[in-house]
Amino acid sequence: MRPAILLLALTGAVSCSPEQPPSSDYGDIAFINANVYTVDETNPSAEAVVVRDDTIIFVGDREGADDLIGKTTEVRDMGGRLLLPGFVEAHMHLFEAGRYISVLELSIEQSIDEWISAIADYAAANADLPVVFGYGFIASAFGQEGPTRQLLDAVVPDRPVIIIDEGWHTAWANSAALNKLNVTQDTPDPVPGYAYYKRDENGDATGYLLEDVALAAAETLFPPDEEAIAEGLRTVMGIMNSQGITTAFDAKAADFEHETVKRVYDRVADLHGLSVRVFGAAAVNSTAALEGAVDRADTWRKTVKGDGFHYNALKIFSDGTLEAKTAAMFEDYQGDPGNSGHTVFTEEQLTALITAAASRDFDIHVHALGDRAIHEALNAIEAAQEKRPDSASRYTLIHIEVIADQDVPRFGELDVIAQTSPLWFSYDDYGKAFISDDQFERYWRVASLEQSGARLAFGSDFPATGLGVAGMHPLLNIETGHTRQIPGQPDSPVQPLASERLSIESLIRGYTLGPAYMLHLEDQIGSIEVGKKADMVVLDKDIFDIDPYSIHKTEVILTMMDGSIVYERQMR
Repeated sequence: MRPAILLLALTGAVSCSPEQPPSSDYGDIAFINANVYTVDETNPSAEAVVVRDDTIIFVGDREGADDLIGKTTEVRDMGGRLLLPGFVEAHMHLFEAGRYISVLELSIEQSIDEWISAIADYAAANADLPVVFGYGFIASAFGQEGPTRQLLDAVVPDRPVIIIDEGWHTAWANSAALNKLNVTQDTPDPVPGYAYYKRDENGDATGYLLEDVALAAAETLFPPDEEAIAEGLRTVMGIMNSQGITTAFDAKAADFEHETVKRVYDRVADLHGLSVRVFGAAAVNSTAALEGAVDRADTWRKTVKGDGFHYNALKIFSDGTLEAKTAAMFEDYQGDPGNSGHTVFTEEQLTALITAAASRDFDIHVHALGDRAIHEALNAIEAAQEKRPDSASRYTLIHIEVIADQDVPRFGELDVIAQTSPLWFSYDDYGKAFISDDQFERYWRVASLEQSGARLAFGSDFPATGLGVAGMHPLLNIETGHTRQIPGQPDSPVQPLASERLSIESLIRGYTLGPAYMLHLEDQIGSIEVGKKADMVVLDKDIFDIDPYSIHKTEVILTMMDGSIVYERQMR
């Protein structure tokens, strides 16, 4: 259907008297006959919303909206469709996504043989690429030892291949890549047991690279190009708009210098404008980076900002991932005695870093997946709050995969925001082999956290979703967070515990007002209220009133950010 016909299909005619004068009191756009879920506890539902410029000026019934409709007001009849606040992506890697949006994308739903075939096909179709680069495998599919170079050598022997895993914490390389990186038996591991080259009984690298070693290899073999990243950012933001996302938090812009990030965003903003409001963080991920870490973050806060973006927070890595067996746990990994994971910093170092950041009012995000890492991070935050009680800092723990019983109530008590990715709540066949039954039943304790008073904030971790671009979609995440099962599969196993399933209301809040609070933006976005930014999304189905296993099939019809329509679906 042509755009003009689409406009007629969505726009309702409202008669106005000929004598009605134009007035600045009228709205620019009015949404009527809508099923509005506002996420505003004082006014949870409405049937009309009126927008002027970039601001919501009315939320209520049709009669009230009529008073704000003038000759020039564009009136859109929603036909009873669900209208929500614009989704806020609480944790992704947007700058990296711009860099990697065009590379090979694998999925955790594929088998090892399918990954190898996809790599071979991609290499054959891109014979001119000097390096075959991709992402999306899951390391635990290969068992305790991880993937090997020989599997890749068999299909691409003549040029480097490096594939980052779905969590962006490990990599799979072929022999040509290891040779290009000059990895030999004498190459030292930066952090043995955490950031290292997996080796065979002869001391040769197997092709499995973990943590900083993996990311450094990717940087070396696949160097960035600023113009390509800028174009990639436009592509990614367009996809996000089509998924109803209007604001995003970039949890780490890889290891780029702040000048590079600033320059690329300015380029996109100047040429095209940003269709997603972006906030982000500088990061510290090693003891070598501890000295001056807060000063560097302050440089980012002062300089990496512009029209629609601001990197004003601090991201701290506390541990790794369960798939890599580098997440810090209270007990050893199954089948790997003596390995209970790894914390990047001692609790004393973490406390000092968080306290220093709090003294300068940074919002602080701590990557912590294992129960030991979470416990130590909460201890550090509690100590920082005692030392800096007047700090304006807000504290967020990221990913929080396995949580000890004693730590569940501490999130609410300390006002620590619990941030994670609902898509990961479906049954984890691979991860179950690495941990105890007790730990498996302490996965993703989101309902318990909510009941104990914690604030929830959800994001996809894209491109580390496990499902690529599809895994970024809030509606797919909302379904999985509600069912704790594979999307669309009611007969699939439920990820324990079933009591940790969340309501649709809680999941929507976790994709709107929760992350708005995390970003210090709860007075501007996250709910549909008079005076807030006009960020909204219209869905083709009411996700409160359909089969929950079909929520992922719901489509976004329209996305508005700052009063401008940044996405509109072509009607079929």
